[in-house]
Amino acid sequence: MVNSIILFILAGLAEIGGGYLIWLWLREGQPYWYGIIGAIILVLYGIIPTLQKFPDFGRVYAAYGGVFIILAIFWGWGIDKKAPDLYDWLGAAICLIGVSVILWGPRQ
Repeated sequence: MVNSIILFILAGLAEIGGGYLIWLWLREGQPYWYGIIGAIILVLYGIIPTLQKFPDFGRVYAAYGGVFIILAIFWGWGIDKKAPDLYDWLGAAICLIGVSVILWGPRQ
């Protein structure tokens, strides 16, 4: 389980970080190499989830979506200095419950 959580976090950071670098390049006027590095990181994002031990692509990506939401809230708080409010935290908690049900719910 720890390995899965680490891979979800790494994938989320790669997606958010790569997208953020491209955002900085295209929207904030940063040098073109921000975009190149962002694109490379986004390729890594595409690879990292394949290292999960779960057999179903759809379940892995559905669960990852919930983890991404939580990481995006923390990214906004830490990098963009936008403090989450009650509804951000409530939504994140609901997502975390959803991730748990998707990944570890009893199956036949």
